[in-house]
Amino acid sequence: MAGNGRDRRLHARTTLASFRFRPSSAFFLSILLLLAIFTGALFLSQRQISAVDRDPFSHANHFQVSEEKLWGSSLGYGYHPCVKPTSKYSAPQDWVRYITVKSNGGLNQMRTGISDMVAVARLMNATLVIPQLDKRSFWQDTSTFEDIFDEAYFIETLKGDIRVVKELPKELESAPRARKHFTSWSGSAYYEEMARLFKDNKVIHVPKSDSRLANNDLPLDIQRLRCRTLYQALRFASPIETLGKKLVAQLRSKGRYIALHLRYEKDMLSFTGCTYGLTNQEAEELKVMRENTNHWKMKGINSTEQRIGGFCPLTPKEVGIFLKALGYPKSTWIYLAAGEIYGGDVYLSDLRSYFPNLVTKEMLVQKKELQKFMKHASQAAALDYIISVESDVFVPSYTGNMARAVEGHRRFLGHRKTITPDRKGLVELFDLIEKGEIEEGPQLSSLVSQMHKYRQGTPRKRYGSLPGSKGRARLRTEESFYENPLPECICLTKNH
Repeated sequence: MAGNGRDRRLHARTTLASFRFRPSSAFFLSILLLLAIFTGALFLSQRQISAVDRDPFSHANHFQVSEEKLWGSSLGYGYHPCVKPTSKYSAPQDWVRYITVKSNGGLNQMRTGISDMVAVARLMNATLVIPQLDKRSFWQDTSTFEDIFDEAYFIETLKGDIRVVKELPKELESAPRARKHFTSWSGSAYYEEMARLFKDNKVIHVPKSDSRLANNDLPLDIQRLRCRTLYQALRFASPIETLGKKLVAQLRSKGRYIALHLRYEKDMLSFTGCTYGLTNQEAEELKVMRENTNHWKMKGINSTEQRIGGFCPLTPKEVGIFLKALGYPKSTWIYLAAGEIYGGDVYLSDLRSYFPNLVTKEMLVQKKELQKFMKHASQAAALDYIISVESDVFVPSYTGNMARAVEGHRRFLGHRKTITPDRKGLVELFDLIEKGEIEEGPQLSSLVSQMHKYRQGTPRKRYGSLPGSKGRARLRTEESFYENPLPECICLTKNH
């Protein structure tokens, strides 16, 4: 038995030796090597499949997007601000006729209104008195012009355009004034005609400042004056600028961040009649508020129709689904640029479940640093404005004065990435999720990304009026000049 075993081992060694040196043996060795590689690859593949099963956010279920697509380019697409006056622009004269203005609305409605009135004063060859700010709007803010803006800087910056004074001369304080509601979206010819009012009065009082100028078909120098006013002369007061920069630095220390203008606030939900996802009690509260607000013309609103039409702000949960579908990772820092969110943490928790690094100004600096600003809505909004303009990505959940102003400013500064949600298209997808016909994952991400391919703040000319709109009604449908000041204030060359 032992001999037989020895013979078998010997035979095996001999066979192996002979196999090594036969030319045909190389072929069989290659076959064995390929089988080993295939077996190893199959083993690794099974491990990866198991990993996906354990982690639903990895591999097939995770939508991979490049850093550049997520955060945008810093090159500005070759566009640059161009706001210098043309060679035909003349210095202002020391006019002894004055325009007094009462700016209406919230912070950004007042800012764009003031910019309009600077241009109007230029067109009417008049001296502008520092505007009074709205103290009776929804926010009940008692701030004065110098509380929010650097008044001395405003006057000095505009001295080559118009004369600006802090107040009327004493001899005109009690003089009769022509009170005039200028027609909205008016052109230069209208204001040149309105200058006739100065024949009988040295002072014209304007009780509303917003949307007084047309978006289009104005002289180039007037359009550029509007930009110089909004983006240069209307610098915020030093305390606001200082704290705003500190808040931006705090966010920058954490990495890139998104500024989210989450317009899920009581006044907006009531005004738009949007009650999706709210309790019956909350819906009734919003309805009562709308009915009791006299200057809101729409009273009976169908909430479902509003939402389907894309006329409602996205809910906090919908924003979370949206940003995740675009490819932003859970670790993304998001700054909440908003007032008091309706329902508070009850609804904010839905967004925080998608993005835990959701912060407010109160979480970034000490309470005592914010105290004097938080009592004044416009000053607090100014801080949000600074942080939003300086953010890596700006996302408004609804199109309003703040959203339009920030988008326009970011375009002016080099087309910084601004993602404008297609609310109507998104609602269709959200409803499919609710019905169980689609799930959050690669398919949803692909649909959302394709839907927003051309809604990210890249260079384009301003949109005109909507097809079919006629008469003066068409002016209301135009894209705001301050939302996109291209081509008048944004140029491709560096020579401006």
